[in-house]
Amino acid sequence: MLKRRTLLGMGLALAVSVAPAFDAAQAQTKELVIFAAASMKNALDEAAANWVKESGKPAPKISYAASNTLAKQIESGAPADIFVSADLAWMDYAAEKKLIRPDTRVSLLGNRIVLAGGKDSTAKLELKPGADVAGALGTGRLAMGNVDSVPAGKYGKAALEKLGAWDKVRDKIAQADNVRAALLLVSRGEAPLGIVYATDAAADSQVKVVATFPEDSHPPIVYPVAVTKDSANPDAQAFLTYLRSPAARPVFEKQGFTVLNKAASSS
Repeated sequence: MLKRRTLLGMGLALAVSVAPAFDAAQAQTKELVIFAAASMKNALDEAAANWVKESGKPAPKISYAASNTLAKQIESGAPADIFVSADLAWMDYAAEKKLIRPDTRVSLLGNRIVLAGGKDSTAKLELKPGADVAGALGTGRLAMGNVDSVPAGKYGKAALEKLGAWDKVRDKIAQADNVRAALLLVSRGEAPLGIVYATDAAADSQVKVVATFPEDSHPPIVYPVAVTKDSANPDAQAFLTYLRSPAARPVFEKQGFTVLNKAASSS
């Protein structure tokens, strides 16, 4: 069984590795600063590296964390030029708080959520109404992003409710600060199963997909992106345009994302 100390320690470690703090001095630099959902890391790191090679621009500084955490940081004055959310709700929040430029907002990518196990997992489960997710866990816990605030956690809870499995697993959840922290619990063998994005599972050789949740079991998974209201960096719009270009498409598709690339209205 997972211990609170284990979860806390790991959460702190991950916070250091994927969500570095930004000080006031950085706000004065001309480097592009991007706040992006944790599940974007592999794809966005590669896309940014390609953009640097093609444009000759300085490498952007990218901070990865849960979308809710990033939105709150921007609201508190953190210096970000671009915000990429893993759901519409937190981009809507940013729009309502007037933290982004609405005319720059687009729905960039789509994703899927899956039930993941360790690479040697023998779990077998069909995710349909009545699926015995609790039984598949045995005495272990189900790793998920926070079900009240982290997009992947909210999608996961909605899917479990739709399948009639939530009531039996709600007391067996190991909630993490972001989806990559949930993935790490499964990857390290500290949780037998976890709900993560398909792209996360594909990025970690220590996990495998046990089953994929039906698309109609949860709201559509959409990643919107926008330039922040206070950005004064002329490269912000240029980088956003690059993310929507044919050059970036293969990078996202290779990681398992669906490229949407369309204007995004508020949900």
